[in-house]
Amino acid sequence: MAAPTEHPADTHDLIRVEGARENNLRDVSVDLPKRRLTVFTGVSGSGKSSLVFATIAAESRRLIDETYPTFLQGFMASLPRPDVDSLSGITTAILVDQERLGANVRSTVGTVTDANAMLRHLFSRISDPYVGPPPAFSFNVPTAKASGVMSTEKAGGGTEKKVVREQVYLGGMCPECEGRGTVSDLDLSVIVDDSLSLNDGAILVPGYKADGWMVKAFAESGFVDGDKPIKDYTETERHDLLFRDKGKVKALGMNMTYQGLIPKLRESMFSKDPESLQPHVRRFVERAAVFAPCPACEGTRLNASARSAKVAGRSIAEVCQMQITDAAQWVRSIDDDAVAPLTGGLGRLLDSFTEIGLGYLSLDRPSGTLSGGEAQRVKMIRHLGSALTDVTYVFDEPTIGLHPHDIARMNNLLVDLRDKGNTVLVVEHKPEAIAIADHVVDLGPGAGTDGGTICFEGTVEGLRASDTLTGRHLDDRARTKDTVRQPTGTLEIRGAHQNNLKDVDVDVPTGVLTVVTGVAGSGKSSLVHGNLAGREGVVVVDQGAIKGSRRSNPATYTGMLEPIRKAFAKANDVKPALFSANSEGACPTCKGNGRIYTELGFMETVETPCEDCGGKRFQAAVLEYTLGGKNIAEVLDLSVAQAHDFFSAGESKIPAVRTVLGHLRDVGLGYIRLGQPLNTLSGGERQRLKLAMHMGDKGGTYLLDEPTTGLHLADVANLLALLDRLVDAGKTVVVIEHHQAVMAHADHLIDIGPGAGHDGGTVVFEGTPAALVAGRSTLTGEHLADYVGA
Repeated sequence: MAAPTEHPADTHDLIRVEGARENNLRDVSVDLPKRRLTVFTGVSGSGKSSLVFATIAAESRRLIDETYPTFLQGFMASLPRPDVDSLSGITTAILVDQERLGANVRSTVGTVTDANAMLRHLFSRISDPYVGPPPAFSFNVPTAKASGVMSTEKAGGGTEKKVVREQVYLGGMCPECEGRGTVSDLDLSVIVDDSLSLNDGAILVPGYKADGWMVKAFAESGFVDGDKPIKDYTETERHDLLFRDKGKVKALGMNMTYQGLIPKLRESMFSKDPESLQPHVRRFVERAAVFAPCPACEGTRLNASARSAKVAGRSIAEVCQMQITDAAQWVRSIDDDAVAPLTGGLGRLLDSFTEIGLGYLSLDRPSGTLSGGEAQRVKMIRHLGSALTDVTYVFDEPTIGLHPHDIARMNNLLVDLRDKGNTVLVVEHKPEAIAIADHVVDLGPGAGTDGGTICFEGTVEGLRASDTLTGRHLDDRARTKDTVRQPTGTLEIRGAHQNNLKDVDVDVPTGVLTVVTGVAGSGKSSLVHGNLAGREGVVVVDQGAIKGSRRSNPATYTGMLEPIRKAFAKANDVKPALFSANSEGACPTCKGNGRIYTELGFMETVETPCEDCGGKRFQAAVLEYTLGGKNIAEVLDLSVAQAHDFFSAGESKIPAVRTVLGHLRDVGLGYIRLGQPLNTLSGGERQRLKLAMHMGDKGGTYLLDEPTTGLHLADVANLLALLDRLVDAGKTVVVIEHHQAVMAHADHLIDIGPGAGHDGGTVVFEGTPAALVAGRSTLTGEHLADYVGA
């Protein structure tokens, strides 16, 4: 009997990439097995994301977009084809990245996961009393009344008209806060000093100087007395100064529009995106704007009608405020056959939060407050129960923000996705996550121009035996210190009760390296950011995103470009504006972009180097001017390490620039170019760029939030050396961290727990890492002991 021949459809078991050149990739060709878990490793900036996201996932999305009708494509973003010779065998790619969820004030954990939609249907069916259909429980839908003529189109072209009076359309939105849950007010003590007159500087707003025309306009408007202290104003004068509506007045010898200070500030400052404001104005806005829970709805966003309806003794607002693990128990307590499919689906959804380590959240948590790791796991929830198979799931460091105890749970989820018949591609640094790979692709050998090639392909055991940077460091294990630094004092925290903290009293030692640990959701960030941030001399380096366009680069972000431009101007006796690609020196053809972007309607946007400037972004005349033998385009093309040498000696010596470049080199960014667009930097690179920016600050205490995010195993040692240098220079360093190497290196550990959410919020250990390892009294202690081999 002849052996059965393989069906042709079963032979397509590889994703084949040939000649990939996105970003720093150098003609990379690789075969990836389908329906297997492949982990991509390598130092930050080696090309992992360029291969996985910018090549494979980008082409999958582009091809899917091309299946839509041309009319629809005209309304969609047009995606360029990745710079690759050939891609075959790719399947539908689902990206689960680190991008934070939108910070829309109406977006919550419940709305982004559809849990709120299911709850609204549940309450509209069986709540007591009955208050209306699902929109009656939505904080995004206002209750509206309408009167007038209602017209309805009928078959045959006729129209039926009906007069309605006081027709009510039910919604659940709180009318006071319009469904936001908070009301904003302005702290007048930050805006006006009541003890002074206008002419003596009573207005404390940036730009409103006592001798400036804006303050003089108030003083000479005829409504107020510029020489009288504000506290002595009558009610009318105070109203006219602060709240008067727009109107024409004669002041400063001309007809001008007069408006009260508060509405004027709301228009000019408080209605704008804080990130778009100048730093000193942004700091003022953050001090003056006060947000408090809405007194009408008590922060629930819902009106009284929606809050009055109960199911199993709870209103929808109470359910959304509960910890998700408790909300899941509440759902299971509902015994009603009429809604059994609904409660079953809702229960499975809430259980998914617990499976993925997010059971400590609540459904009313604003989505913009989630960390990058939490946002990524929230996105995973919608895929856990999916019936789709033979798709490609792409993850970007899914273990970010996870305690070692939670990483095993994440590994199980990745394996489950693979076992359903899916291809799973993971960009990862943690050895615990690399260990579960069926296939490993190691990129490098270095970062930036020193990376972009495949150093190893094969199994985890093969990687461990290889001589690549990742292979050599895969089994790295730190050990606890024999002796630790002695503190010089303490930062006291008393009665901390933010979020889930339970009146915590703890002393954070100064002059040493303190690491705050605990499972995700235990209360680490609440303790550190809620009680230490904002104190005098405290510098916070958090995980907030850096906004980066193709026009912004490390030179502009760090402020280096300003002294560089001035040095070029002084050396050549011309204006500094000539050396800005966003100002007078810009190439007029590409307007300083260096590339021409041609929109072709529903087809791909074509991107080509500017023929006039050759992609250098500057006018030819500007490139004639040099500093130290290099023109401005050549300087911006230097790497940080090369630029550090260039600005250290000779005609081009600029101490201020050299200092910033030294900080960038210290955080491991010596390979990035000064003019490299910020939107080409990886997440880890942007995090370290922000850290370098703060290294020159004069604060005595540094708060770092998971600085190992995006760091390769080999770079963790460099980070520890950097933290040591900060402490040895007399700084106090407090780090929120899950990486065991950082824990072991600490002088002092504060472990929060024992669990997450309401199961956490207490200090379960204080002391040295060696004492925690010896005691094994907490989850952190057990994992750290295993890590150091104790």
